[in-house]
Amino acid sequence: MQLGYLYSRYPVVSQTFCDMEMLELERRGYDLVIGSVHAPLTSLRHEHFARFRAPVYYAPPSPVLRLWEKKMRKADRWPQALIERHDRKYGPAFKAALRARNACYFAELFEQKGITHFHVHFANRAAHTALFVKEISGIPFSVTAHGQDFMSDLGQDDLLREICSAAEFVAAETDYSRDLLRQRCPDAAQKIHRVYNGLDLSNLPGPPQGEREPGPITILSVGRLIPFKGFEILLEACAELDRRNFDFRCEIVGDGPLRERLETMIAHLRLRSRVELCGSLSQAEVYSKLRSCDIFALACVVDAEGASDVFPTVIMEAMACARPVVSTRLAGIPESVIDGLTGLIVPTGDWEEFAHALDKLVRDPALRERMGAAGRHRMETDFSVTKTVEPLHQLFAACQAAPSVKRRLRAAETDGKQTAYLIDRWPDEDLPFLEMELRALRENKVAHVPFVLQPPEESELSQKTNDLVTNFHWLPGAMVVEAEWQSSSVDVRELEAMWGHQSNRPSADLFLAQARAALVLRRLFLQHNIGHVHATSSRTLLCALFLRKLLGLSISAAIEAKPVFPEQFLLDALDRCIGGRSNDRELLARRGSGFLFDQTLEKPSVNDIGYWLTRKARIDWTGGRPFWKEWSQQLSSWTWQA
Repeated sequence: MQLGYLYSRYPVVSQTFCDMEMLELERRGYDLVIGSVHAPLTSLRHEHFARFRAPVYYAPPSPVLRLWEKKMRKADRWPQALIERHDRKYGPAFKAALRARNACYFAELFEQKGITHFHVHFANRAAHTALFVKEISGIPFSVTAHGQDFMSDLGQDDLLREICSAAEFVAAETDYSRDLLRQRCPDAAQKIHRVYNGLDLSNLPGPPQGEREPGPITILSVGRLIPFKGFEILLEACAELDRRNFDFRCEIVGDGPLRERLETMIAHLRLRSRVELCGSLSQAEVYSKLRSCDIFALACVVDAEGASDVFPTVIMEAMACARPVVSTRLAGIPESVIDGLTGLIVPTGDWEEFAHALDKLVRDPALRERMGAAGRHRMETDFSVTKTVEPLHQLFAACQAAPSVKRRLRAAETDGKQTAYLIDRWPDEDLPFLEMELRALRENKVAHVPFVLQPPEESELSQKTNDLVTNFHWLPGAMVVEAEWQSSSVDVRELEAMWGHQSNRPSADLFLAQARAALVLRRLFLQHNIGHVHATSSRTLLCALFLRKLLGLSISAAIEAKPVFPEQFLLDALDRCIGGRSNDRELLARRGSGFLFDQTLEKPSVNDIGYWLTRKARIDWTGGRPFWKEWSQQLSSWTWQA
């Protein structure tokens, strides 16, 4: 089954339950396409991220989204009536037009990828966007509501009811959140189902066997440093344990806006020798700490805005590691922690009761062991992701796309190999004929996908190129690029060695920019069935060389009049190309077959009449139509040879 996912921001370090769900669906044979309105806020990636087959697509830069609006208006697909209704009903703060612009991109993406249904995690901005995706494309959606998203983040119960009404079904992660949703959305009550989050227990084998090593009792807590995680309650409880002269350590994993306040509180309570703020860690590092700690504690509360945890995944992870849990009687927490069996549940906001529960477990190693074993058994019985995904799978199977959606999706399908067209920036004053080149490829029906490596400025984009720009794929934000770089250490070392072994090599800045782009593009290339890579300039030739190394693809290049490389490096690079174009006849004489003479690569002077005919009047003063046809045929032959 082809299935889309849509997030407001993805990935988020603390939302591993989303990853576990999607990985299990992939294991069951689903072909996923993941869309995210915003790029992540950190480059940290959990190790399991590398296991995804699915690509992640991000909404294009804001200036490009405005062109998407114009494109949809021209096609009579812009959801003006829905925007106006939302503006009247919910007000400008809900940014209906912005949601619609994002929806334009994802609606067409899902159509092109053959998606007949998409799922949204969190009833928030992404779910609002989903209403517009459905309005534009007709593709149905479903949503998983968690708690804080619909209880406070969305901020509009009427909008929540509209989302639930439009969705094919609504999954709620606990009985608590399901019942609350049904109260708020009574007309949609029959389509709201409880679907627990689950864990991949193969990654959580439990604690090491054998006797515990002597030393202080370790209390572990994990979560963003925000008010509703209750870390201030935990610190007060730790201060009480310290007054009772227990030998213990408390480690708090996570980061957030309360860090400075917690550091001050630790100093004030004289807990610096007892409590450590560890910062954000990878999932593997968190699992290691869970397996080695003695007690897991999470003192969840309701914050001043009414937000709270509903079903913290980390509590289930602690139980899977056979750790006893101390937490609070809040929302869905008692649905995972059984008081007196797998842990201890205390009233919310009561640090004295929290300290008493910790005291009980610190004193009694046998109780810790019994509760830990019971927690592991509960996870295996009820919360393995192979079991928790089953009801979601059944709900997806029951969803059928409308015939009109299926017809449109079939029409959008593309078969066969395609050429990746690497463009460093758009528009590029150094390549005045690039627009004509791309139009010629379209006219000659060359299967190609343009990838642009640098984000545009709004003032640079011309409405006259709208039809081209909205078909470009833009390199995602810097955090995505950096994350790919950090998680690809083996490939990074290979690319660094490839660059370092060259004499007369290009600058380190150019290397890093193009190598990072190559690592991100390789994942996208696999999804676009790329058979050949063409670099439109010497800068992108470096990226093409790296993609050749990573994926074994054939490459070609167009070399502008003043390339950025030293001559010998350029000659060596062109030796690795199957062909290309240049306006340097001497260079072409040394390259042999496959390379064409191209006078359009000579950048005219701003005083040259040709410059103005090209840039302003949009006239191909070179008489290049026969040339572009020859070039198109050459490209197609290289692509189909792949």
